[in-house]
Amino acid sequence: MKHRLRVRTVVLSDVHLGTPDCKIREVNHFLRTVRCEKIILNGDIIDGWQLKRTGQWTKAHTRFIRIVLKKLEKRGTEVVYLRGNHDDILSAFLPLDFENLRIVEEYVHETPRGRYLVLHGDVFDTITKNFVFLAHLGDWGYRALLRINRAYNAWRAWRGLEYWSLSKAIKARVKSAVSHVSNFEDHIADLARQRECAGVMCGHIHTPADKMLGDIHYLNSGDWVESLTAIVEHYDGRLELVDFAQFIREFPLPSEEPGTEESVNEFSATTSSVP
Repeated sequence: MKHRLRVRTVVLSDVHLGTPDCKIREVNHFLRTVRCEKIILNGDIIDGWQLKRTGQWTKAHTRFIRIVLKKLEKRGTEVVYLRGNHDDILSAFLPLDFENLRIVEEYVHETPRGRYLVLHGDVFDTITKNFVFLAHLGDWGYRALLRINRAYNAWRAWRGLEYWSLSKAIKARVKSAVSHVSNFEDHIADLARQRECAGVMCGHIHTPADKMLGDIHYLNSGDWVESLTAIVEHYDGRLELVDFAQFIREFPLPSEEPGTEESVNEFSATTSSVP
């Protein structure tokens, strides 16, 4: 594949490696197709919560790690990994710095248009921060919705209908969910102002966004479970929210990717120690 997207920076969050709902083929294709100077992995890349329960790690999930390492080692790409709530075991070791790899709690990204605060965003989620049991219960409910969603969309595909997201519909219609997203965005924007940044990039709530909140440019990279979105910084300093559905019109998926769903058995014995 010779045709590549060339940008300065890529920001991904909420890949949730180790879960059956991770769109691993799509995110691997996106990463392989992009050439960049910096990758910011903004939390919940590996889903430690699910791996401790009944997570599913496949060869394709390992391939994601290898793609990132290849960019780091052979292409000199700088990689910044920010802790999320699903990979929160990293908190005990932060910050870590290994040449071109940094693992941190939060990060300030310098752009030609100003400084951008980058953080996962779970610090502003009261339940995630203070009520861990409820956070895990909520995660279980979300995974149950995704299981129902998979079955329902298999039926829709059989009928020749397009994909429809149950969880997105609930978030869009339930007043408390809409209010939660709005409050989250306001808190993030306030923190960016306090840090004297022009904008903020976050994840966590799985709701992609690119908008102005007053004087703050707010970007949410979404996820690779349902929205399949990422943030890219072009060489002219422009920040763009990339939607995978549009991305593959210019960079089509290969017809087959052998081994995507094959299990890596050696991970099953050690899932309790995976971050």
